Amino acid sequence: MLKNVALSVVPKKILLENETFFRSIFAFHLRGKNYECGICGNGLKKFITIPDGDLLCPFCGSRSRTRRLYSFLNEDDLIRGKVLHFSPSRSVYRLLKKNSKIKYFSTDFEDEFLADYRYDITQIPLENDFFDLIVCYHILEHIEDDKKAMEELHRVLKLEGTCIIQTPFKEGNIYEDFSKKTPEERLEAFGQEDHVRIYSVKGLKNRLKENGFQNVEVKTFPANERYGFMEETVIIAKK
Repeated sequence: MLKNVALSVVPKKILLENETFFRSIFAFHLRGKNYECGICGNGLKKFITIPDGDLLCPFCGSRSRTRRLYSFLNEDDLIRGKVLHFSPSRSVYRLLKKNSKIKYFSTDFEDEFLADYRYDITQIPLENDFFDLIVCYHILEHIEDDKKAMEELHRVLKLEGTCIIQTPFKEGNIYEDFSKKTPEERLEAFGQEDHVRIYSVKGLKNRLKENGFQNVEVKTFPANERYGFMEETVIIAKK
């Protein structure tokens, strides 16, 4: 109830700028020792189960995949050099933005996320071999010309760099139908109003290889109750 009141009376900009403060007030009663968020470091009585079944940290708002991403990046020492991050979650954006050891390029073309740039993923305005790390989470399923996007990701990635990609997945082959134009049609066909396809793991791996990436690894992570991780698959692509 308090959250709804805040949303109705506090301007959105102020809410975003002070999100962690407001969340700490609303989530105070959920402090505990049973669970732990690897992004904000808070101990929790529980994660919040949201309508799509994902587990939300009440203190920083991170989803399971966001916590897994940040954990994976740190465990493999991938946060270094020049980092390109598409449509970053606010919790990770805040951490990477203040990391003085990297040059962080956050981008969101639709201006719906906190980001410093608005790059078109099919036409990235930067030179070849520029980034050490690219994070492309839940982006390609929104892009009609995903092959051009993959070519661009490959072009701006350094030879020893890493591109981490995740999308929703299905069994079988990639399903795409560009005749589906309306939000209603896309919701029915692809599961979300602004998606244009559903990848399979094999299909995405093969398409990445067809568009420049020769080293493509599929990694499936197990669930972990304490840290609020759900089982998920990530694609790790290199030149």
